[in-house]
Amino acid sequence: MNEEIKNEQSFVGYEYKDILVNRKMESEFSDGYVNFGWTLENISSTVRDRFSVMMKFKRDRRIRNKMELTRLQRQFEACITEIVSLERAKIIKASAVAYAIGILGTAFMAGSVFSYIAGMLVLSIILAIPALVGWVIPYFCFITIRDRKTVEINPLIDNKYDEIYEVCEKANMLLKNNL
Repeated sequence: MNEEIKNEQSFVGYEYKDILVNRKMESEFSDGYVNFGWTLENISSTVRDRFSVMMKFKRDRRIRNKMELTRLQRQFEACITEIVSLERAKIIKASAVAYAIGILGTAFMAGSVFSYIAGMLVLSIILAIPALVGWVIPYFCFITIRDRKTVEINPLIDNKYDEIYEVCEKANMLLKNNL
């Protein structure tokens, strides 16, 4: 009995890539990496950082135009990094101002407490007023500054997303030419 086994599929060697990604940018990576020939294998939560996920991708090692796809992929990753830093820039200044005002309010409250302990009730009341204001105002300062920065930065973020879409479109065209 002489059986011949035919293998209909040819061998495919894969390369693998693991990426630690901010949860907020998970969909951008899963959608974008497909255009560079990667297939999403798995997404898993990380133990040490609840704001990140580990994404595992694979792609065919023999893919054509690999150098150009890699260059476009790096450009994509750079745009994503810039978007993350721009998102962070929306609240950095607002947080710094709010913390500074809060610390100043706390210093006034410390002065108020010490003056009360020293028996200067009038000075204690005078210092308590700016202290309480210094504890209430930071919230409103934060909201105001964050909203102004958001209006200023959102067009930059939109431009970066447009750049990402152009890069992904170029990469997708390269992949289609491979077939």
